[in-house]
Formats: sequence, C-alpha cells, structure tokens
Amino acid sequence: MTKERLITGKTQLLGVIGHPVEHSLSPVMHNAAIAHLGLDYVYLPFPIAPENLEVAIAGFAAVGVVGFNVTIPHKQAIMPFLSEITPLAQTIGAVNTVSRQNNKWVGTNTDIEGFIAPLQTTYKQDWSQKVAVILGNGGAARAVVAGCHQLGFAKIHVVGRNMQRLEEFAKSWSNSPISENLQVDQWEELSKLIPQANLLVNTTPIGMYPQVDESPLSVEEITKLPTGAIAYDLIYIPKPTQFLKQAQKQGAIAIDGLEMLVQQGVAALKIWLQQETVPVEVMRQALQKHLGLGK
Repeated sequence: MTKERLITGKTQLLGVIGHPVEHSLSPVMHNAAIAHLGLDYVYLPFPIAPENLEVAIAGFAAVGVVGFNVTIPHKQAIMPFLSEITPLAQTIGAVNTVSRQNNKWVGTNTDIEGFIAPLQTTYKQDWSQKVAVILGNGGAARAVVAGCHQLGFAKIHVVGRNMQRLEEFAKSWSNSPISENLQVDQWEELSKLIPQANLLVNTTPIGMYPQVDESPLSVEEITKLPTGAIAYDLIYIPKPTQFLKQAQKQGAIAIDGLEMLVQQGVAALKIWLQQETVPVEVMRQALQKHLGLGK
C-alpha cells in the first residue's frame, strides 16, 4: 500500500494549461512520477480560455506555481507573457513548458525531444535521404519541423490549407538553416507528396477525441502512402486514430502520440524538479494503465 498523499499548504503546484484541457493525460503521468518519487507536489489541469491567458499567467505567479505545460491553443500566444524564452523555443516559435526561475517565467520546448525519441530509438535509421510530410502548420508542426531537421531529413514538406499562413510559416524560418530543406505546400498537393513520404506526420487536431471518426486525409489520399513508411500522429486519444488505422492498412508503421507525450513530459519534469533522472517507466505505465492498455 502506498501512503496516502495529503495536499497541504506546503504542496507545490504544477499543471497544464489548454482550452480544452480535460482530455489531457499529463496529470496521470506526472502525478504517478511525483508519487513514486515521494515528493510533495501535485499536477493539475487548468482550462484557460485564450482571452484569459495573460491574467492566468499573472495569477500563477501570485500563487507560486512552480511550472506548467502549455497545450493547444496557447503554445505561441503565451510567448509575450514570459520573461525569457530558450533559444530552442525561439527557433521553434512555440513554448510547451514553462518554469519559474528567479521570480520570472522561463519558456522552453520539450516537444522536439518528445517527437524524435521513438524515431531515434525504436525506428532508428539514416534519414538523410528521406522525405517528411507534415500535416498542419501550428505550434506542434514547428516542433516537428525542428525535430525532422535535427534527424537530418533531406526534404521537409509542410502542408496546410491557408496559403497566407503557410507563407508566414516558411518566412519565419528564413534566418535558420532549416529553411534550406523546408518547403510549404497547399493541401491540394498532397496526392503528389504522399507517394514520396518516408515519414507522414499529423500535427492537426483532426481525429482527436471526441471526433474519433475523422481523419485529416481521405481514404483515397492515404492509399498513396508507400508500404513501410512511418505514419506518426501526435494525437494519443483515441489510440489508434482513424488516420493511423488507415495508414496501417497500407502497410505503414504507426506511431501515436503516447510516447511523444511521455518523453516531452520526462524532459519537462527534469526541468521543474531540477534533477537528471525521473521515473520514465512509471510515467509510461501510468498512461498505459489509464488508457486500458493492460501493461
């Protein structure tokens, strides 16, 4: 029997902000790690509407929050309210992890680490001749672009529906070496791009609970995916998504957002607790158990 944890006036606060945020599995994973380490912390989900973001961040400072994760739709919007942003988060132009340091909010991004973890370990290969096709051009897509560049992809295509937003996306990387390998394409180009894709990543929220029957791609589009390509969905509820089910039918390797969630969480917890190791397996198993995956 584990000792019951009491929340007291000394309990340190961590959390995640988003809108909506009730679907987040971060509390499951982080609270399991905290309990395992025997620390007096608690990790809470905070639903914060976009118009309340600035006042919420000020409130977090007032009540002594130690750190928090940032999810859709705040990853870019939060940046003006932080005192410091790490070079990595600046390159990406999005923040997913904030910590309180010297009475200031410091923003970084652990999504890159999370995203590339399974591609560096489980599906390790030489990516230098490979093509990545990324669906969506929001904050999550930025971390994926930086991750694909770090892995050494020859070509990175980012596909979106709004040409103005795509052009802004491309322009935002113009001072970075990433721009050499990056190309933005409109959604209509997908039928030409998918046959070339060695890695196809969904960074859009299409197919996320509760819209579990939706997919960012039509069945016809996904049939063009080469056998043996990797389809990677950043969504982790449902598991698997419609997009990954369709991709697997084509003989693709499917990776869902669960391992990315674990690994970006591990990196965030190390920052908040200021320690080198955290119980990765405890975090992974807590999520698997919560999702009824029987591990």
